[in-house]
Amino acid sequence: MDWSLLITQLLNGLQLGLLLFLLASGLTLIFGIMDFINLSHGSFYMIGAYFCGTVVAITGSFFIGVVFGLVGIFIVGAAVEWFIARRLYRSDHLDHVLVTFGLILIFDTLVHLLWGAQGMAIPLPDMLNGQIRIGELVLPTYRMLIIGCGLGVAALLYVLVVRTRLGMLIRAGASNRTMVEALGININRLFLVVFALGAAMAGFAGMLIAPITEASIGMGNDIIIVAFVVVIVGGIGSVKGAFYAALILGMMDTLSRSYLDVVLGWFMPVTYAETAAPALSAMLIYILMAAVLAFRPQGLFPPAGAK
Repeated sequence: MDWSLLITQLLNGLQLGLLLFLLASGLTLIFGIMDFINLSHGSFYMIGAYFCGTVVAITGSFFIGVVFGLVGIFIVGAAVEWFIARRLYRSDHLDHVLVTFGLILIFDTLVHLLWGAQGMAIPLPDMLNGQIRIGELVLPTYRMLIIGCGLGVAALLYVLVVRTRLGMLIRAGASNRTMVEALGININRLFLVVFALGAAMAGFAGMLIAPITEASIGMGNDIIIVAFVVVIVGGIGSVKGAFYAALILGMMDTLSRSYLDVVLGWFMPVTYAETAAPALSAMLIYILMAAVLAFRPQGLFPPAGAK
C-alpha cells in the first residue's frame, strides 16, 4: 500500500469534513433552535467567497479579504434574519422552503449582476502556495491552513457553546425554546446572533475553498445538500454532532472515491468494480443518512434533552 497516498487522501477527507462542519454547524443551530429550514444557507457560502475575492482584488491581501469578508457576510446574515427569516418562524416549513429557495435565486442573480457570470479567481500569497515536506510526504501549505482553520473554529465554537452564557442560551434554545422565552430571554436578539454567526461560518468556508475552486455562481447549491445530510446524521441542533458527522462523511466520501473500486474488486471482476465504484461512492453518504433515519432518527449525537 502507498502510505503517502493514503495519508494524502485522509487529509483530503479531513479538509472536506471541516469545510462541511463550517457550513453545517450554523445550519444545525438555525434548524435546531429556530426550527427554520434555510435552503439559502449555501448562498452565504458563495457570497463570502465573492466578498473575500473583491477585497483581495482591491488590497492584494488574502488575510484582509477574509477579515472584511467575515464582517460583510455577518451583516448580510443579520439583514436576512431581520427582514425575512424572523417573519417566517411561526410559519409552516413549506413556507420556509419556498421563501429560502427564492432567496437562492435572488442571491445568484445579484452575484451575476454585481460580479458577472465568469467566476472570480482568488490568488493566494506566496507563503501559502508552497509545500510542506515530511520525508516522502508532500503536503500543500494551504491545505494544512484550511485544516488548521477548521479545527480552530471548531475549538472556538466549542468554547462558545459550552463555556459562555450565549452558548448556554443556544443549548437551552436547542433543547427547549419555549422555556427560554418563558425565562424572559430576548429570543429575537438570540436568533439574530445565531443566524448571523451561522452565515459567517458558511461564508468563511466559502472563502477557504474559493482559492482552490474559484468563486462561482451557485457554488453553494450543491454542497448545501451534503450539509443537510451532516445535520441529520449528527443530530439537529447538535454542534458536536455536526462536527463528528462532517468528519465521518468527509472521510467516507474521499476514501470511497479512491479505494471503493479496490474493495469491490475482491468480490467481482475488476471491470465491474471500476464501473460500479463511482456511482456507489456518490450514494454512500445518503445510504448512511437513510440508515440513521431508520434506526436512530434523532441523529448519532443529538443535543441533550432531544428525544
